[in-house]
This record gives sequence, structure tokens and C-alpha cells, in this order.
Amino acid sequence: MYMETMRTMRMKRIAVCVVWALLALAVKVPAQATKPATAAATAAKAAYYYDPIALNLVVLVPAPPAVDSAANKAELAELHRIEQARTPEQVAAAKRDEDEEDMFAFKTVLGADFNPEALPLTAALGEHVKNEQSVAGGQLKVVFPRVRPYNADKTLHPVCAVTDAVNSYPSGHALTGYLEAFTLVEMAPEKRGAILERADEYAHNRLVCGVHYPSDIEESRRVALLLFGTMMASPKFQHDLAAAKLEMRTKLGFATNVIRGSIH
Repeated sequence: MYMETMRTMRMKRIAVCVVWALLALAVKVPAQATKPATAAATAAKAAYYYDPIALNLVVLVPAPPAVDSAANKAELAELHRIEQARTPEQVAAAKRDEDEEDMFAFKTVLGADFNPEALPLTAALGEHVKNEQSVAGGQLKVVFPRVRPYNADKTLHPVCAVTDAVNSYPSGHALTGYLEAFTLVEMAPEKRGAILERADEYAHNRLVCGVHYPSDIEESRRVALLLFGTMMASPKFQHDLAAAKLEMRTKLGFATNVIRGSIH
């Protein structure tokens, strides 16, 4: 009976991982010429939950639009539209999100008690999840160098931190936000809708800042789906996720006997 139960649990876990991967691959990826990643770029940080060799994102991610393409020009026009429409309140919110690139940006959904001091296991999980973004996103930024929009179009006026580095694609902040959101959906599935809405808002604020193109954000979400599906197959991630989930649900007063989350 015990072995049958364990076998069933393993099959369910595999099924969940397959679903995450299929969601990420729902958008067809055309063949693209890519710039090989350098040893320096890939050696900066080590992945904690996923295997970068098993999940070769470089062959799954399309190149961004070319600088002189109609698609790129349309994205710059959209950034001008966002800049002209943004309010002081939106700018302030975007700056706050820029400063809090971690799981606790979701305290707007989960409440003031959702903080690193009260939830050390959850904080540690969040840091490891963010590390995966640094590894995956860092590699892709090297392979797909893209000039920041405000450097490509000097008539844009960014309101957040700027850089001369050619590293716009994908957005690290957006990738972090989506990875943390998918993790939290597993921990608090009853808050799924609000968590995913907050992740979209967090990502969109990079456009309000004026520091990323729309396709930087779109690809960050797709990469997060691929990456999170792989993480779900990691026993280490499952262990840390279970411990953080119990800690968070207990300390925030949530029921502890809940079903697995889903992004559907």
C-alpha cells in the first residue's frame, strides 16, 4: 500500500511538471541564430534547483526583434504611449517594485505579516528562486544582447535606474516576479488569481519605468514557465517548498490541508 501511494505521488508530480512545460511551449519558437554564452557569464552563479544543461533555454528562446525592425519600432511607440499616460502614483509604485526584487513584493496580496523576519524558511526559498532567475536570465542576456529602449531612443524618459549595459532581454525583474508568483501559487492556491495579477502588475511596472521593451516582459513570463516546470521536478525544490508552505500557511493563519496550486 505504501509503495503504491508513493508511486501515485511520483506520477502526479511528473504530470504537473509536464503541464508547466507544455504551457511554456504553447508559443511556437522559430529557429534563431544566437550568440554563444561565454564562460564568464555562465560561471557567475550556480543554479540551485534546476540543471541548465538539461534545460537548454538558449535553443528554446527566440531572439528579440532587430533594432531596425517594424516590431521593435512598434514596441518603442508603445513605451512612448505608456510614458505619456503614466501618473505620479504609477511611477512611485514602479520605483517601489524596482527596489523590492523578491518574494515579499507580494505582501500586497498576502498581507503585512508576509515578511522575511516572520517567515525565514519562506525567505530562504524566495532567495533560491531568485537565484535561478539570475542564472537563467543572466545567460540569456549574454546570448541575446539587446540595447535598452532608452539607449535606442533618446526621446524616452526612464524614471528608474538606467544602465549602458546591453542587457534588456529578458527582464530580470519580471522573470523574478513570475518565478516567485508561480512558487506562491503552489503555497497559497486559494490566492492564485490575486498572485498572478500582482505578477503581471510587477512586470508591467518595468514598462512604466521605461527600462524594458514589452517583448522583454513577455519572454520573461514564458521563460519562467519553462524554468518553473523544471524546478517542480527537483526533490530539493519540493522539500524547500513544502517546508516554506507549512511555515507560511501556519503563521498567516491559512488552512494547512490544501490542494496543489495551478496557473490555469
